Amino acid sequence: MTKDLTSGSPLKVILLFTLPLVLGNLFQQFYALADTIIVGRFCGVSALASVGATGSVNYLILVRHRVATALRFPLHSCSRADYKDLRRHVANAAWLCMAASVVLTISTVALTRPMMQLMQTPDDIIDGAVIYIGWIFAGIPFIFLYNMVAAIMRALGDSKTPLYFLILTSALNIGLDLLFIVPFHFGVFGAALATDISQVISGVLSFIYLRRKFDVLKMEKDESGLLE
Repeated sequence: MTKDLTSGSPLKVILLFTLPLVLGNLFQQFYALADTIIVGRFCGVSALASVGATGSVNYLILVRHRVATALRFPLHSCSRADYKDLRRHVANAAWLCMAASVVLTISTVALTRPMMQLMQTPDDIIDGAVIYIGWIFAGIPFIFLYNMVAAIMRALGDSKTPLYFLILTSALNIGLDLLFIVPFHFGVFGAALATDISQVISGVLSFIYLRRKFDVLKMEKDESGLLE
């Protein structure tokens, strides 16, 4: 299930392909925005300040280092004809994504408090900030999983499906935020937990969809050595 982007009106093809990318970038920022709004509304000023204090670190680690998104570029060169080469690139990207996510998760979770101290976070909100961003960092493997799968889909011409998953999980994140914060009173931990659960669902569902819908990615019997 691939889409040919070389036929039809160039302007129409470009617009239809890039518009979901732009909307997707907006929805990816929506997780932190929803957490901030709901925490500020129901948890008070200190909790709001704790979440707000993590913005720069969140941007630095998660937005600027979306390695999986960049992995789509080598796929474009082989997706038109050589499916075996395409599958090799996908396998390499998957292993690289897994390794990078493990290393980044361990290092960021371990260094959460030092990073917040380096940012000169006030003493009265640093504990909440560490709890929030630490749990967000714990979900990095699934953030990488979604971005890698989304990058592969886009390389195969499908930029709409990743957006649909983002819309679904953004709505889920809001619902879980309200559930964990309002009746359960989990505070900033609840906001982070809601984001993690949403990211897990987004990554897993998009991966299942990729496996089922894109036949060109199914390995053949003689392709056991794709990493060579």
